[in-house]
Amino acid sequence: MRKDYLAFFISLFLSRLADQILLFIVPLVVFQTTNSASWAGLAFFVESLPRFLAFPLCGALCDKFSPIRILHISQVYRALLCVLAVGLYAVFGGIAWLVVLSALCGVLTTQGIMAREVLMPHIFQHYSYTKTLSYSQIADQTGLVLGPLVAALLLEVSAWHWVVLWVAGLFLLADLSMLVWQRFSRITLEVFEQHQDIWLQPLRIAFRHIRELAELKKIITLAVGVNLIVGVTLATSAAMVLGQYSAGKDDYAVLQAAGAVTTIVILFFLARVVLPLRVLGGVAYSMLAAGAFISALSPNLAGYVLGFLLIVGFDKMFNVYMRSIRQRVIPPQDFGKTVGVITLLNNLSQPLAGLLVALLAAPLGTQRVILILAVLATLLGVAALWWFARVRNAHATSILETEQ
Repeated sequence: MRKDYLAFFISLFLSRLADQILLFIVPLVVFQTTNSASWAGLAFFVESLPRFLAFPLCGALCDKFSPIRILHISQVYRALLCVLAVGLYAVFGGIAWLVVLSALCGVLTTQGIMAREVLMPHIFQHYSYTKTLSYSQIADQTGLVLGPLVAALLLEVSAWHWVVLWVAGLFLLADLSMLVWQRFSRITLEVFEQHQDIWLQPLRIAFRHIRELAELKKIITLAVGVNLIVGVTLATSAAMVLGQYSAGKDDYAVLQAAGAVTTIVILFFLARVVLPLRVLGGVAYSMLAAGAFISALSPNLAGYVLGFLLIVGFDKMFNVYMRSIRQRVIPPQDFGKTVGVITLLNNLSQPLAGLLVALLAAPLGTQRVILILAVLATLLGVAALWWFARVRNAHATSILETEQ
């Protein structure tokens, strides 16, 4: 593998590893401190909402400024925030600093995600975009594999604030790898003229593309359903494993790692085998919905594990499908701003799922909340496919009438 590719993948891996450690310890520490699924769901809502709200602005910034510079800012400032949060905890105490840190780092994570999204088609030009996504997400998922295990190991030997300092070091190493990539990389980024306004005008352009392109409306609706399932899974997995099934935190870490390993296997398959996009999307959405129903209806931990693995494994397959569609239909000069708005619309259902857990877990029970969202996601998927089939048929009929 070329040195620049290797350095880029190492940076992606280290950044994801650090981010995953934070995501892992927040609901775990909150649940262990409060022994409440509702508080864990609320913490997930607080830490996840800012990262999704930031997508439109971060996307517009990546169209206007160098995505490489934006990526450096993302990683260095996350390291500084980790050090600042530990300092505030040392002075004032409390776990609120951990939740606030995760929320702020989430915004900078969004900035880094959007920068890499813009960079990747230029870095791997001799690969198909689907293969590029598969390989990059293998590095990403390797961080997911090790993140929970590293976090659990560190929590065994030290308090959470020391773990946060280790996370700061990982972000700095990720940025160092990016500097190495820059030194060996030979890519030239095309620069497009942009409006001075980075607020309203990018939003107008993005929503115009969404309004005019039927494929974008379809994948947004499907992604909302997917993220309802993923969101409720992330918000409740600690409560389900530790509370509902009375397992230990090591079991919880192994479950998270098993999910990431399952995802890597699926991504290696996608990197080797070419599947039609329609098959890719259909299989991914069906397996996600099936996993949600299994998780909601399982009476034991083994059944829940099966459902969980289906959800986290096929989530990335759907991600490859969705991102391939976006890259094919969105104009390059508007790619960042449009993807930023689409990602916001896609992912608002994740913090919504966490909020619903916070509101409904106590009166209804956690598994019933999962079941409700599984049903809703299934209905959204059926509605999206039915609507898109009607639009496609109407378009085909229009073309035939024009030719006649």
